[in-house]
Amino acid sequence: MKKAIWAGLSSILISTSAMAANATCPVTTSAALKTALQTAISNSGSQFGFGLNMWATVVAADGRVCAVANSSGDAIQGQWLASRVISAQKAFSAATLSLGAGKGNYALSTANLYTPAQPGGTLYGLQFSNPVAPANAYGDKINSAGANVGPTDTALYGTDKDPMVGQVIGGLNVFGGGLGLYASGAIKVGGVGVSGDTSCRDHVVAWNLRRALNYDYLGSTISGPAAGAPTNDTAHPDNIIFDVVFNNNNALTSTANSVGPYTSASGWGHPTCMGIAADVAEAWVKNTSNLPAVR
Repeated sequence: MKKAIWAGLSSILISTSAMAANATCPVTTSAALKTALQTAISNSGSQFGFGLNMWATVVAADGRVCAVANSSGDAIQGQWLASRVISAQKAFSAATLSLGAGKGNYALSTANLYTPAQPGGTLYGLQFSNPVAPANAYGDKINSAGANVGPTDTALYGTDKDPMVGQVIGGLNVFGGGLGLYASGAIKVGGVGVSGDTSCRDHVVAWNLRRALNYDYLGSTISGPAAGAPTNDTAHPDNIIFDVVFNNNNALTSTANSVGPYTSASGWGHPTCMGIAADVAEAWVKNTSNLPAVR
């Protein structure tokens, strides 16, 4: 009898411990996220994109969704609906592939993953390694017979009762729009993902959103691909890097860091958007008047 009681108490303690281990949410309401997202969009203009409304998701350090919001207030028609889950993918990717102070000191944006994830790259297939959990993402209901009877009320999308909130959605994204969130002291507290326009503008808005949320404290502690050679952009360590040059006739060359039909001098490059030349785009994102330096 005593053994049974102790076994029961042990299971309760283990369960309680597991719940207590959940990471703290850096943002807890859709209203707060929406306000910050609208500020970020305003500060970003339409550079590299169409100037569309956006979705944003914030996750905790363990990948659990904390808040989901859209900038228009119309979840279904106001911006690309597919971008709701894409923003969650980006947030999860950045949160779970970035490291904080004393834990690795290295941040990766989703934009940094584009080149390594291509055929021939060192992370080829990364985007398929952690599939999105669709039932969690869309709030699918299962009836007593085990059949899928469709999603929850879609009017809840982008609210505090969005079915993604409290869930680990997963998914790894390999284009611009996802950034790690860092509190004072370079402590990683989660990730933010933005989607709804070109991947280049998604990154710019995400950068300004991280600033608006006051979670851009990477300082000199956290490095990233953009801080290294040949970019040497220490003001923006996990910035998008526009150094992709397509090879002649889309043929793989023997140049260092060639992946598929193009070359990235850094090995972490991302294509430009809207036909903007790579050198022009790179100069723009390195300018602290356009994208604020991390604090």
